[in-house]
Amino acid sequence: MAAYDIAVIGGDKRTAYMIPFFKERGYRVIGYKIYRRGDMEIEMDGYADSLKQAVESAEIIVGGIPFEKKGIVNLRELSRHIRKCHKIFGGVIPEAFRQECSERGISCFDFMKDESIAVFNAVATAEGAILEALLHKQTNIHHSKTLVLGYGRCGKVLCEKLKGLSARVTVCVDNSIELALAEAFGMETLPLKRLGERIGVFEYIYNTVPALVLDEGILGKVEKDALIIDIASGRGGLDYKEAEERQVKALHCLGLPGKYAGEISAKRLSEYILSKL
Repeated sequence: MAAYDIAVIGGDKRTAYMIPFFKERGYRVIGYKIYRRGDMEIEMDGYADSLKQAVESAEIIVGGIPFEKKGIVNLRELSRHIRKCHKIFGGVIPEAFRQECSERGISCFDFMKDESIAVFNAVATAEGAILEALLHKQTNIHHSKTLVLGYGRCGKVLCEKLKGLSARVTVCVDNSIELALAEAFGMETLPLKRLGERIGVFEYIYNTVPALVLDEGILGKVEKDALIIDIASGRGGLDYKEAEERQVKALHCLGLPGKYAGEISAKRLSEYILSKL
């Protein structure tokens, strides 16, 4: 019998706040490199000194979003310690690792593959992006000329939130169906191929596209007092070196749900995990 029921490893506030939910339901929890800042103190049943100790102490492994994080969770190391008895939970888990788990008969659940969690995450991300904008620019969102690049899950939710704050929202994508849909919901639209023609009129620019859309040529036309909020995963959607050289204010805002909605996100994720046990 394992010494603990659940090992919580790495992550941000979302991961840390899951621990009280598990403990309230009688699970014994060991933690490894749990998020701790300021006066935030999470009580656990045990603390692991290594990833190996954490994994070998419990059959349920819970990681953050994204699951792999430099200096905290290395998937190559993790794969050496997990066994068929384990159930693994995390977000944005690489396909290669999930495939390996499948081949080894190990249950592996990616939070972001569950549509209800992905939508919930998009809401928290959109609210966090707007808060970042308010914190870093001394103007109103009300009646602001606002551009949203991308009209996927996050883009749609963000546009609706901004529209609710009376921003003048323009959606920019290269997909004609998404442009038509954005227009149907009352947004102005801009084909991506024409971005360079109009980028200079916007005060707020939100990017949700995980590809380089704001390159050297585009950044050179951005209004000097504009603010770019990049919420795209990975390396984001703009050339940050070029932005710095041109003194364009650009923020790559990752993990916004963990930063601003850690506790409620943790509750949702915990309920998902418990439903799978």
